[in-house]
Amino acid sequence: MKRSILEIDGIGKVLFEYSRRARHINISVKPYKGVRVAVPYGASFKSAEKFVYSKLDWISKTLKRVKEYENRMLVYDVSDVIKTCRHTFKYTPINTERLSILIKNGIVNIRYPESLQMTDERVQRAIQVGVVEAYRIEAKEYLPQRVEHLAKKHGFIYNKVFIKNMKSRWGSCSSKNNINLNLQLMRLPNELIDYVILHELVHTKFRNHSPDFWIVLNNLIEDAQDKRIQLKKYSL
Repeated sequence: MKRSILEIDGIGKVLFEYSRRARHINISVKPYKGVRVAVPYGASFKSAEKFVYSKLDWISKTLKRVKEYENRMLVYDVSDVIKTCRHTFKYTPINTERLSILIKNGIVNIRYPESLQMTDERVQRAIQVGVVEAYRIEAKEYLPQRVEHLAKKHGFIYNKVFIKNMKSRWGSCSSKNNINLNLQLMRLPNELIDYVILHELVHTKFRNHSPDFWIVLNNLIEDAQDKRIQLKKYSL
């Protein structure tokens, strides 16, 4: 027998598995996989079980941290109805080990191995990738034409618009007057999208956040400072 699963009080299911790489009995606790005990050949599962009982306090504390991580990472559940502005998500378990994402006709189809659960890290990551790609498609369709509209309306001159998946900024304006916009803008209300666009367009004239910058921006958009505060409620 190369593996065995035991139910241990206070811990739950623990996988004991012989490993050629293991030089000593080694306990690992990983997100979505639980507790695994690598047992070197020559040692017994009984001795490995005794070792686990000697480490119950450490395992319990580690499991708690791992569970907290899983709760943060579990963004989507099978009961969730996920929609962006123009896309709806579909989950399709299939008889294969390959996981794929198909985006067509407004449907983001997450095709995942039927052996996996929705809570599996691979499926969660695939959904997150699908969301980003849906936002990317929508951002490329909407944001450049919105920049052009607002620039013409208010008399701004810019060079090009670039759509990026930025980690810490909603937008930026380069020294060449290129407008960089975060594709994550597509999850914001339209008035906040316009705020970010106008914010960057004003930077084509004022490179910093001087009083003159805010005077111009406040003349363009109602309650600009309030919009700035609202924007901070959306995390990146």
